[in-house]
Amino acid sequence: MTDNFNLDPESLDWEKVNGMMPVIVQNYETGKVLMFAYMNREALDKTMELGKATFFSRTKQRLWTKGEESQHYLFVKSITTDCDRDTLLLMADPVGPTCHNGTESCFDDQPELPFAFLAALEALVESRKNSSPEESYTAKLFHNGIPRIAKKVGEEAVETALAAVTDDDKEFIGEVADLLFHTTVLLSAKNKKLTDVIECLQERHSDFKNYKILHAIKKARTC
Repeated sequence: MTDNFNLDPESLDWEKVNGMMPVIVQNYETGKVLMFAYMNREALDKTMELGKATFFSRTKQRLWTKGEESQHYLFVKSITTDCDRDTLLLMADPVGPTCHNGTESCFDDQPELPFAFLAALEALVESRKNSSPEESYTAKLFHNGIPRIAKKVGEEAVETALAAVTDDDKEFIGEVADLLFHTTVLLSAKNKKLTDVIECLQERHSDFKNYKILHAIKKARTC
């Protein structure tokens, strides 16, 4: 069993759920709910061992690892439980569509979270990496190489700064959007992701995390 998951299966209330734990799976980058399923103790142990979401099929009466046939695995990043310890939340990195219908999520009509677009943009940028430069502007940027992309980011940063001192909010927002897009391309060219930047910010601002913890404790005491 891997040590990557800070969860003690023995601490869960298996008796309350008759040995079948409800499981919600979310995309760890976008927060989108991907699917709902069940785990028995063996399925949870298998998930923690493989790092791939493994469930218990009530129809087939057996364990099944998501993607065992399609190769559309759910690589688990974290496993947490709710306050009653009778439901699990998995944050996962999906490979391909999660739903058997070929959609990203089994809850296909759920509202899109605002920041989820950045993950979609990042995936689109990545898909252009090895395309012909005639196919798109992004592919042309990749074809021109990192020095040219870096120069473009610098140009967009200057344009953003200049727009910031004007009274044209539309122009300013547009320049910020251009800067964010080209920065995303540069990250991809360097084989890095927006999540790497977020992790860096989290490390630098650990005091913010501590503030949220203290705020949660204070709120709990007033309930």
